[in-house]
Amino acid sequence: MRDQIILACTECKNRNYHTNKNKKNDPDRLEFKKYCKHCKKTTVHKETK
Repeated sequence: MRDQIILACTECKNRNYHTNKNKKNDPDRLEFKKYCKHCKKTTVHKETK
């Protein structure tokens, strides 16, 4: 049930983080506030395909 996902920065569109999620519990796309080393600040990162 757990699938591997990639998180991308919403400002610079770089794919920075890999994680996994349970699709049964979280059917929607995830959003996290994480540090982007390209923007050099904390930004919102969204799940990509």
